Amino acid sequence: MKKIITTIALLLSMITANAETLTERQKGLAACACLMAQGDVKRLEPAVRTALDNGVSVNELKEVFSQLYAYAGFPRSLNALGVLSKVLEKRDANWKEGKPWKRPEAWDNARKAYELGKEKQTRLTGQPFDYAFCPQDDYYLKSHLFGDIFASDQLTEADREIVTVAALSGLSGVSPQLAAHKKGAVNMGNAPETVEELTRYLTQEGYTLSTTWPKGDPNPYGAYFSGQSYLADMGGLFNVTFEPGCRNNWHVHYGQVQVLICVAGRGWYQEWGKEAVEMTPGTVINVPEGVKHWHGAAKDSWFQHLTYHKDVKEGARNEWLEAVTNEVYNPLK
Repeated sequence: MKKIITTIALLLSMITANAETLTERQKGLAACACLMAQGDVKRLEPAVRTALDNGVSVNELKEVFSQLYAYAGFPRSLNALGVLSKVLEKRDANWKEGKPWKRPEAWDNARKAYELGKEKQTRLTGQPFDYAFCPQDDYYLKSHLFGDIFASDQLTEADREIVTVAALSGLSGVSPQLAAHKKGAVNMGNAPETVEELTRYLTQEGYTLSTTWPKGDPNPYGAYFSGQSYLADMGGLFNVTFEPGCRNNWHVHYGQVQVLICVAGRGWYQEWGKEAVEMTPGTVINVPEGVKHWHGAAKDSWFQHLTYHKDVKEGARNEWLEAVTNEVYNPLK
């Protein structure tokens, strides 16, 4: 009996560990923050509507887009607020305005704002933080970002870090800041599982795929892919979008050379019997005629490549072969 109880307890703990903790409201905040940081106003508009449908208030979104000017700049902040204003022109009666905005008292006392920011920054980082290398930035961080901005009561501190992690997840070249804020998100009240689920959600839903190329429709050749891919026909040039972990089967092109050009995300190209080649934006691969190969996304990233054929001969064709096994794919980092 004791062994049975122990087994049940273990199973329950595993279920709990894998349970989703991110709410639909938090997903809405995160999606809007990530797209705003990228400046992707096209995808932001439907994300704003979804967020409002799922309980995010109008005033909360105003606060999100205002806060993130400190991370993504005023132009993208103002563009996002413009998108929100446009969405509200056809307002749904169920959307909430939220609590009225009020001017924080700290705005009228520079010393108070600085001390407030210093306290919040210490709590977020887990220890006192002084950026002596650049006193200007040290002051701006304490007095303005964690002081003036965090002084508003529109968002909780936990929500502010959800928003910040989501925004940084959509930007390139900010890995140190993203890692720091993932820890800070826990220090400010989010469960570690929630923060990890947040980053998975943004990746799996494609919000972290920063691209200007069309995603297209579900790939009609999906039977030859492991995972979900999408195809956009651009008149002789095709854009293929792979969800994280998606790759096509081994295949061979006869009577033609295939050209692959990575335009977004990160992926892999591999020829039979050779090491895999990482593909990042700007990578160009010429696939030789008659060579068995595969290409697809990295496990943790969406991936887009353009493709076309050259040196096409009469009777050119493509032969699909076996799927790429986990033994081949999983070791790739």
